[in-house]
Amino acid sequence: MASISKEKRFNSIITVISIVIPVVVALLFTVKIPNVEPLSFLPPIYATINGLTAVFLLFAVWAIKQGREKLHQNTMTLNVALSLLFLIMYIAYHMTSDSTSYGGEGFIKYVYYFILITHIILSIAIVPLVLRTYAKAYLKDFDGHRALAKYTFPIWLYVAVTGVIVYLMISPYYIH
Repeated sequence: MASISKEKRFNSIITVISIVIPVVVALLFTVKIPNVEPLSFLPPIYATINGLTAVFLLFAVWAIKQGREKLHQNTMTLNVALSLLFLIMYIAYHMTSDSTSYGGEGFIKYVYYFILITHIILSIAIVPLVLRTYAKAYLKDFDGHRALAKYTFPIWLYVAVTGVIVYLMISPYYIH
């Protein structure tokens, strides 16, 4: 009974965080810090963080399949930390720099926008999935954790990989 109560509390907190993060990010996109140098060096760094997240997600799956629970746990905690670091850098960049428009034309432009839109939508959806999956493991509900991870993992991997792809596709159009 205590674990159900704990899970309900976690779920309430997760719901709040899952709403607050996209709202705050959207609001901060409208805020530009005046008289500061644009942090134009950040996009390749946070794209690299996305790439590392993808690699470590795959590594974490390998670890758990090898029965190395502690390594899996540590790697997933690292992935959460990397995602938080990405978010901080992403917000900092957009608060100091103008958005960059994609300059490609023709079919590739549609490909870019498809990848970008699915990346954005799924990056919002992944927040509660990651937090709930993590909470299930923390509460030692490993059956629930595994069941939820079947959905969380491929979506998180998609978000991480498409973050790198979006960066690679738009990077020629950055103003340096």
